[in-house]
Amino acid sequence: MTLTQPPEGTASTFLGMPYSADLHAGEADFAIVGLPFGSPYKMRHVHYGASDAPKAIRDRSARFGAMLGNYDFDFGCAFADLNIRIRDCGDVIGHPGDIPGNNARATAAVRHILDCAAVPLVLGGDDSITALSLGAFETFGPLTVIQIDAHIDYRDEVDGMTTGYSSPMRRAAEMPWVERIIHVGARGTGSARPSDVNDTLARGNKIVTVKALRSKGIDAVLDELPEGGNFYVALDCDGLDPSVMPGTSAPVPGGLRYEEVADLFLQIGGKGRLVGFNVAEHYPSLDINQITALGITRLIMTLCASTRIASGPGR
Repeated sequence: MTLTQPPEGTASTFLGMPYSADLHAGEADFAIVGLPFGSPYKMRHVHYGASDAPKAIRDRSARFGAMLGNYDFDFGCAFADLNIRIRDCGDVIGHPGDIPGNNARATAAVRHILDCAAVPLVLGGDDSITALSLGAFETFGPLTVIQIDAHIDYRDEVDGMTTGYSSPMRRAAEMPWVERIIHVGARGTGSARPSDVNDTLARGNKIVTVKALRSKGIDAVLDELPEGGNFYVALDCDGLDPSVMPGTSAPVPGGLRYEEVADLFLQIGGKGRLVGFNVAEHYPSLDINQITALGITRLIMTLCASTRIASGPGR
């Protein structure tokens, strides 16, 4: 069964990396896959603004794809010298009249990447795609999920819908292979009720607010990660300050700075094993000069680099 289709856009693939219509075992260290379509609350959300994000991110990544052999001051060498094999598997096929089928294909595409011994790098889509991606990890746990988000996304349901963008962490918490969730960047107000906060804490999850991170630094997060653990990173664009990522639908002032998230990503590799990543809630129509897509590209590169820098550049 065909799960994905070729990426669209002027840049075609992420960083200009090779396109792989059918990823094979051992072909890549990381595999890009677009999940443009999640679980809509309303029919007008079937193709929402965030559905355009995979194309926008790939288009913006062309700037850095042309300079991979140049010295990168964030990594202490050229990105190309890190010998990271990345393939772009395109976007999961979506049909407007088949939401359950779209969801099943999304999970199956991520599972295929895992079966090929590559780390999936998922380009969403709204936040509901996070649970779809995590659903593929049944045999790859236990996982610690690091959620970068202004909101904890722990609603059980919204108007009877249990799989929408306010509920992915609640659904993740029900997966036996998700051992713990670290909510990072919470601030302001969102969809969470007091009972949702109590529920996530009662499960043993941790909320690291922006205020707590500013007080202790990124150790407030790193200290919560088990040594040698399997880490899945879920990045919501509104986790960062709107000055860094303005192209999102629910910006909240006082968010994480770019350098805080980049530093955290660089150090994750020293704590354990990165097994998956997704970005969500980027709305290109709300972006300014494409700087949100630029930031996403750099953070993905940083996360990939962390797996090499932790054990020595160029390995």
